[in-house]
Amino acid sequence: MKFQKILLPTDFSDESLYALSYAVDFAKMFNAKLYLLHVIYDIEKVSNLHIPHPSITELYKDLEAHAKRNLDSFGIEIREDLKNVESVVLKGIPYEEIIKFAKENDIDLIIIGTLPRSGVERFFVGSTTQRVIRNTPCPVLVVTKKQ
Repeated sequence: MKFQKILLPTDFSDESLYALSYAVDFAKMFNAKLYLLHVIYDIEKVSNLHIPHPSITELYKDLEAHAKRNLDSFGIEIREDLKNVESVVLKGIPYEEIIKFAKENDIDLIIIGTLPRSGVERFFVGSTTQRVIRNTPCPVLVVTKKQ
């Protein structure tokens, strides 16, 4: 099996940073391109309401600029030797955009960080990771950081 394109969706959490070390190791091992993806949650899609207000537009522009800066510095010390990295910021519903990006870019492997959960908490929480696992066109490596 050869992984040429690896995707790491991130919310800039400690779990995502922990998963980045796995993504970098895999990218080096397979000489693969690593995509870092952050999705800005689109409240208009979720609420099914259009809010035509300049401040909302400006808010999303600010969020996108902030996310791009965060991606550029995200785990820089972990990935400093990695040459083939692309950072992408999208707006939408996170699991939908992750799956769509994976399909459109022929991603071979998604590596995603998550909190370890058990029982009822696992049933109600972690829906983005669960939905990615169930609907993605490629293998997913879920990385949990022990607490």
